[in-house]
Amino acid sequence: MFKKTMLIAAMGVASFGAYAENVPINGEVQSRCVISTDTPGVYGNPNAYTLTTAAADGGVQPIVRFDVTLADAYYAVITAPEAFSTSPSLPDVVTWTGDTEVSAVSDAANMGSYETDKVEYGMTDKYDLTATGSTWFTTESVATMGGSKAFPGGSYTAMVVAECIAQ
Repeated sequence: MFKKTMLIAAMGVASFGAYAENVPINGEVQSRCVISTDTPGVYGNPNAYTLTTAAADGGVQPIVRFDVTLADAYYAVITAPEAFSTSPSLPDVVTWTGDTEVSAVSDAANMGSYETDKVEYGMTDKYDLTATGSTWFTTESVATMGGSKAFPGGSYTAMVVAECIAQ
């Protein structure tokens, strides 16, 4: 009788099944790559159908700074504008050209090859940030209105996209 009672009790406990709990583990990661705008860009308008950041045409090239505190951990990926984020209504298609270059580094000995080693695809340049320190990048941007038509009067904004991608 005692064995039957124990068996019934054991079956009752087993029928409730196992109990499990998910225990979270949280963490916060601080990037060791910080991007800052050093100089905002300005479009010059040397003729009716061109907007350019070239200084000779009244423009200002934007400068972005990457500060890295962990070497060989990040890529700088910078894309020159390919469209206006704001503009008046445009009468034709705009053709875009642009390029990004290293304009200054904080450690010439270890960062001196950044420009020659960059990978270019389309309007995007990718740099392997192999050293700690700061790197300044300038981006040239030229927008040309199709059919040699004039840009309408108004405010124009285009964005350089600067990203720090973990390797």
